[in-house]
Amino acid sequence: MGKNLSSKTMRRFHRAFGASLAALTLSSAFTANALAQSIESDPAPPRGEFTAPTSDEPPPQYLIPDIPPQITQSLNVDQHWISMIPGFVVIGDYNAFGQDAASLSQVGKQVDQFDDRAIRFMARGKIGGEYKLGYLLAAEYKGFDTDPEQLWNLTDLAVTAPIGGPETTLSVGKLKETFAYEMVGDAANLPAQERVLSPFFVSRNSGIRLNRVLGEDHRATAAIGVYDQDWGIAPSSFINNGTDVTFRTTGLLWDLNEDRDYFHLGLAGRYNMPSDGQNRLKGRPESNVTSNYVDTGGIPSNYAWNFGLELLWNRGPFSALAEYIPSWINSNTSGNPDFYGCYVVTSWVLTGESRPYDRTVGYARRIIPKHQYGAIELVGRFSNVDLEDDIIQGGEFYKTYFGTNWWATRHAKFGIGWGHTWLDRFGTMGETDHLQVRTQIVY
Repeated sequence: MGKNLSSKTMRRFHRAFGASLAALTLSSAFTANALAQSIESDPAPPRGEFTAPTSDEPPPQYLIPDIPPQITQSLNVDQHWISMIPGFVVIGDYNAFGQDAASLSQVGKQVDQFDDRAIRFMARGKIGGEYKLGYLLAAEYKGFDTDPEQLWNLTDLAVTAPIGGPETTLSVGKLKETFAYEMVGDAANLPAQERVLSPFFVSRNSGIRLNRVLGEDHRATAAIGVYDQDWGIAPSSFINNGTDVTFRTTGLLWDLNEDRDYFHLGLAGRYNMPSDGQNRLKGRPESNVTSNYVDTGGIPSNYAWNFGLELLWNRGPFSALAEYIPSWINSNTSGNPDFYGCYVVTSWVLTGESRPYDRTVGYARRIIPKHQYGAIELVGRFSNVDLEDDIIQGGEFYKTYFGTNWWATRHAKFGIGWGHTWLDRFGTMGETDHLQVRTQIVY
C-alpha cells in the first residue's frame, strides 16, 4: 500500500481536490431563492418526518401538456395488505461525432446514431399487515450501464425491511451499490447527460444493503453493502466478477433556507475481490454509444480498493458538484498500479428553480419547474479519467462539456450538449467532438 500512496497519487489528489474547492468557491457569486418540490418515487422527507412532502399549490399549465395526475393516480394500488405505484422511464438520444486522424487511429470511427437509451417499467410499494415490507421491481430495454447487445434486463428486484423504525432499513436482492454519487443518484436527473466515472463502479449487483438516516433533522446518512454476482440475481454479463463490499456516508455541513442553500459532503469506499483473479477498468467519455476510450485490460490481482470524495454546494439556482475517485489495485505482477477519475460540474437554472435535497439517501433530486414555460438550466463540466501507470497503459482522457437542459414539465426534459475529448493513448493525442441531443420522460 505504501507504493500505491505515491507522490504521483498525492499530486493527483491535490489537483482534483483543489479544482473542486475552486469551483465551489467561485460559485458563491450566484444567489437566488426558489422552491422546488420533489416528485421522485422516494421523495425527500421534510425535516423531522418520514412522509412525502405535500403542496397545496397546483402545478402550472405547462407549454407541453403533462399527463394529468388523475390518470397516474388511477393506476395506483392502495389496499390494506399491499400498495403499488407504477412508473416508467423513456429516454432517447441522438449522437453525432467529429474526430481527427489521431482519434480514428486510437478508437476507430465513432458512428453518428440514434440511441434508445432507456425504456424502463417499474413497480414499487409495500406489502404486509402491521409490519410492512417495501419492494421494488424494474425491468428495462437497453438501460443504464447494460451491454448494448442485451435487449432486456432486470434492473431492480429488491425487498426492503425497516428495522426498529423508518430511519434504518435492510434491503436484499438486486440493488444499487452504495458507492459514488453518480451511481447512487438517478442518472436521468444529473446535470450532465451521462456518467463519467464508470470504470470505478458497477451499478446493480446481487447483495444485501443496510441504510441509516442519522440525526434528529436527518442531516446525515450511512450505508454499507455486501454483493456477489454468484448469489444469482444479477447476471454475470452485467457486472464485474467477484465480491464487492461498499460503504458511503454523507452529511450536510450546513443547510439554510429549507434545503435551497446547502453544502453536502460524502465519503465512500469499495473493495472488490475478483473471482477470476483479474481486475479490469474501462470506460467511455460520458457516452453510452462510443467505444471504450480507456481500458486497462485484465490485470492479475488479489483485490482493488476504490475511495470516493463528493462535494455538492447549492445556493438557490446555482450548484457545483465535484467528485474524485482514486483506485489502487493489489497486483504483484503489475506493480500495484493506481488510477483515478474526477469531475467538476456546475449548473445554473436561469428561471430560478433549484434541486431539492433528499435527506434519505444524500443527494439532490431533479428540477421541478415552477413556470409555464418550464425551467432552463445551463451546465458546464470538466472531467478526467486516468488509467495509465508504469506498466498498465490503459489511456487517459480529459473532457469538457457544455449543455442546456429544458425541464419542460414535472416529468419531461429536453437537453442538448457539446463535448470535446482529448485522449492520450498509444503514444498520440486524439481529439473527438460529441454532440448529444436528449429527450426523456420520467414518471
